Amino acid sequence: MTEVADAAARTPDPRGVRKLVRPPRLREGDRVRLVAPCSPVPAERLDAAVGTLRGWGLEVEPAPYVRERHPRLPYLAGPDATRAADLQAAWCDPDVDAVFCVRGGDGAHRTLDLLDFDAMRGAEPKALIGFSDITALHEAFAVELGVATVHGPVVGTRYFVGDAAAQEELRTTLFHPERRILLTSPGAHALVPGRAEGVTFGGNLSLLNDGLATPHSRLSASGGILLLEDIGEDVARIDRMLTHLLRTGWMDGVAGVALGTWTDCPPDPGMVAELMRDRLEPLGVPVLWGLEFGHCAAQLTMPLGVPALLDTHGGSLELAVPGLA
Repeated sequence: MTEVADAAARTPDPRGVRKLVRPPRLREGDRVRLVAPCSPVPAERLDAAVGTLRGWGLEVEPAPYVRERHPRLPYLAGPDATRAADLQAAWCDPDVDAVFCVRGGDGAHRTLDLLDFDAMRGAEPKALIGFSDITALHEAFAVELGVATVHGPVVGTRYFVGDAAAQEELRTTLFHPERRILLTSPGAHALVPGRAEGVTFGGNLSLLNDGLATPHSRLSASGGILLLEDIGEDVARIDRMLTHLLRTGWMDGVAGVALGTWTDCPPDPGMVAELMRDRLEPLGVPVLWGLEFGHCAAQLTMPLGVPALLDTHGGSLELAVPGLA
């Protein structure tokens, strides 16, 4: 390889995954807003989430339309315009210190189309928390705003309400992020052994696949530690989505892959693991199986947009810096 070609090979893809601006950590007395950018949230779970977050010493404000339901499409929490308005208002309000998403489900990509990212770039960074369908927001906030976000429980669901372990994991990450540097699970192990450095990103496989080549989505996984999880997808469907990401070249240059939970993905997790080994081993990068983030009880909270070391031998993802500043 020539010196010029060697230098080019070492240069990160400018379209890929870069280190992002970390929002400030939370402190008692901070004001936070609850938004529903996707599917509707049951009233009793929303009320329970408000009570828990107030117990953390936060001033909690449900957004004006957080309890809405779409008049014709019951899988959406209100019309696209009101879901987008709540999210944008929460982000742009200088008195709001963090934005909690109350549910995933469906609709995040529709919400994105109505956000004014030019206006949102003028706001100070703050934590955005959620997972599953919120993956679309994590990607857009990274690409359009350059802000690190938090892959953690959507607070109006069973992944937060009644789950003391998940609550404490999230609370520690938000209030004391320096205590959540080494992320691991008891059963985490190598599918493809090795160590790699990169910037954390990703989330739900279905959402990443659906967002490919659409506005506000990153063009490449180059330089990233890709986090993947999903729910309710059979192994053949997972194969098609993953193969799509590979065939488009989107996965070229990825530094490593950390795999979370695959809840209700038939026929069984073992078959999903075999698929992942089959599809990802040719990339020649480390692949870690069994980190307990995603659709599971006591889920790990995973900061996105921060540099990290993926170590399959230790079964861990170690952040180079805390997820929040």
